[in-house]
Amino acid sequence: MKKLIALVLALAMLLSVSLAMADGIKVGIVNNPPSESGYREANVKNFEEVFSAENGYEAKTFYSLKNDEQLNAATQFITDGVDYLLISAAETTGWEKVLNAAQEAGITVFLFDRMIDCDPSLYAAAVVSDMSKEGETAVAWLLAQNLSEYNVIHIQGAMGSDAQLGRTGALDEQFAAGTMNKVVQQTATWDEAEAKKITESVINAKTPFNVIYAENDGMAKGAVAALDDAGISHGVGKDVIVMGFDCNKWALRKLLAGEWNYDGQCSPFQAGVIDEMIKTLEAGGEIEGLNELNQIISVEKGFDATTITQEDIDNYGL
Repeated sequence: MKKLIALVLALAMLLSVSLAMADGIKVGIVNNPPSESGYREANVKNFEEVFSAENGYEAKTFYSLKNDEQLNAATQFITDGVDYLLISAAETTGWEKVLNAAQEAGITVFLFDRMIDCDPSLYAAAVVSDMSKEGETAVAWLLAQNLSEYNVIHIQGAMGSDAQLGRTGALDEQFAAGTMNKVVQQTATWDEAEAKKITESVINAKTPFNVIYAENDGMAKGAVAALDDAGISHGVGKDVIVMGFDCNKWALRKLLAGEWNYDGQCSPFQAGVIDEMIKTLEAGGEIEGLNELNQIISVEKGFDATTITQEDIDNYGL
């Protein structure tokens, strides 16, 4: 009898999920535009594939690098009556009012890729990278190179974003301690061309430097273009150490060729995890495996040009 009851309950749960899927679960997705970077292109594609009509979703999307535009879009999604609101915030601040409104409307919020400064009770879960750990891992690798001096061109991402804050933090600690010299610290807002301009300005000023720390692969590529134009060698055993983040395949190939030195992994694939959590909630279950901040942290690593393999590129490259 107990087995029969358990079977009936399981079938009822499956039926409720199937009915919800047939009607189309309404999802509002607020994200950064795919043009931001190779990472973001992969991230957007992942969400479009998972939250599709074929998978039982009615998805509305909005893309912007501007926090105020994202806030307005999220507010509109709440007014539209979505069932779930998924957010990758351009900035960590300013979201509490919107999240409170979503909660009052009975809309479940998931964060992905980036955290928001708010009480964890305002979102069901956050599927994110540990951006601070990414920065700490990269800086620990750099310190392990035991350079006689560290003169760093630091090219930052979009200011105030979780990725920028995390990847900047560990390097700022070294600047404050005097173990590394900040040649320049300037945002290129993830843009390759702007990163090239920043690097060119340092070269033209004839300021000595031996490290490029760029907070994504695209900006590292722009910086390297400036080095190439000036005839400055870079990579393993060369004049300038080049560091990027995100692990695009083309960037990891630069490591394998010894032209770059380090690349920090950042997984863009959060959609499948959120999809499973939504299905769990739709079936009347509870989300498990969250930490005290309601997070699920992606496991990531950093890659060194002297040890990376083609297998690493095949397995981890975007």
